[in-house]
Amino acid sequence: MISIHSKLPTVGTTIFTVMSKLAEEHNAINLSQGFPDYDCDPKLVDFVADAMKKGFNQYAPMPGLQSLRELIAEKANTLYDADYNPDTEVTVTAGGTQAIFTALSSCITAGDEVIIFEPTYDSYAPAIKLLGGLVKPYEMVPPDYEIDWEMVKKLFTVNTKMIILNSPHNPTGSILTEKDIKALIKLTKNTDILILSDEVYEHIIFDGIKHHSLALYPELRDRSFIAASFGKLLHTTGWKLGYCLAPANLMKEFRKVHQFNVFSVNTPMQVGVANYLKDPETYNGLPEFFQEKRDFFRSLLGETKFKLLPCHGSYFQCVSYAHLNDEKDTDMAQKLVRENGVASIPVSAFYIRKTDHKVLRFCFAKKHETLEKAVEGLMKL
Repeated sequence: MISIHSKLPTVGTTIFTVMSKLAEEHNAINLSQGFPDYDCDPKLVDFVADAMKKGFNQYAPMPGLQSLRELIAEKANTLYDADYNPDTEVTVTAGGTQAIFTALSSCITAGDEVIIFEPTYDSYAPAIKLLGGLVKPYEMVPPDYEIDWEMVKKLFTVNTKMIILNSPHNPTGSILTEKDIKALIKLTKNTDILILSDEVYEHIIFDGIKHHSLALYPELRDRSFIAASFGKLLHTTGWKLGYCLAPANLMKEFRKVHQFNVFSVNTPMQVGVANYLKDPETYNGLPEFFQEKRDFFRSLLGETKFKLLPCHGSYFQCVSYAHLNDEKDTDMAQKLVRENGVASIPVSAFYIRKTDHKVLRFCFAKKHETLEKAVEGLMKL
């Protein structure tokens, strides 16, 4: 047998794959992975099909179709009073995760330190390690998952290269506030520290709260890669289509990696999305759409024994069971699949040290009947 030195020796199968497989085996309702069980707008499908029929089936330009990049820039500039140039500061990617990985690959080298906020999306730490970087985690705690920026400051060293942020936040549903933004501006002022802002849930934010995109703040925008996702925006996670915003000097480096990674992204879907997004209501209506689902799901969960944690954004609802038992969250999650017919994600999976606060994450981007059936099972706990 040929031996190989693993670059990620401690990484196994992701918790998403594990829980989805378990759900399939037990014929359980899958509220673990973050994808809808309802279709996207038929008009969008028609736009993509029409693009295929019209011959848009060959390579797109490396940075993305000009029409789509112009629309993305217009959207960001309108919503966030930014001034992104579609020619030099916008790149279409194969989903948000590719945007994140490419941004990291463009600037992280051996020994560079990257601060992340846990619980955190599970691609960050492995990507940093693959590049020879060092992960510096800051652990947030329930129920509010707030950030103590004075403690974050203590993580800074001369080797700090980047901070990764995610708002609205997966898995907790927390969001960055104006207080957080002011602290971040103060903390990074007069430094060369870069920021990677994962904003894939930018339009899934509730109760009239403002999304504090880093694009809104010149002091942060000038040092930031911003990753976004059409999968979250359009209920099409399987299309793997997203984009990255960054100032020209950073985007230049981003594209150097992007062109040798995926080079370009599927053409007909770019054409279809560009035509579909000409109507701003396609994204301006998302907060109301998902808030109705959040409120519906929370009202149902309120009848269970779980304690609901705050949810200000994203399409994930976290619950605590610490008052019920002392089981490990991984065991509790598997028990719910086997005995209650519902799959969730144990939040310890989002901590490098597997910190267990007895919290589970459910996805509510589902049909009402799916959520109702799931809670019927959870009521038996």
